Amino acid sequence: YIDVMLVLLIIFMVTAPMLMQGVKVDLPEASADPVENQDSEPVIISVDASGQLYLNLGQEKQVLALPTIKDRVAAVMRRSPEKPVLVWGDRAVPYGDVVTVMVALQEAGAPSVGLVTEEPQ
Repeated sequence: YIDVMLVLLIIFMVTAPMLMQGVKVDLPEASADPVENQDSEPVIISVDASGQLYLNLGQEKQVLALPTIKDRVAAVMRRSPEKPVLVWGDRAVPYGDVVTVMVALQEAGAPSVGLVTEEPQ
């Protein structure tokens, strides 16, 4: 049983870094209290350095236009009104573009929209 557990531990150690899927976004640094761990998986909207928008619903990740993202998030919010919604905005993206995304998400029914940052080094 020890050998099986050791093999499983090694497998989990190797695969755990691969579980963080998403778009490569250079997050800005800011000090803030961490968000409490939610039971439901969040809806994640990423804005990359070129300004493209990505919608990440679980395993599904797609490049979409803002009106389409707004419609899909509205559908999710109708089913799960308490589902957390997070925005990953690259530091190179103009602030106004990120705010536009956040406003669209609130219009889609998200009660609050979180902005993801990195902790300062």
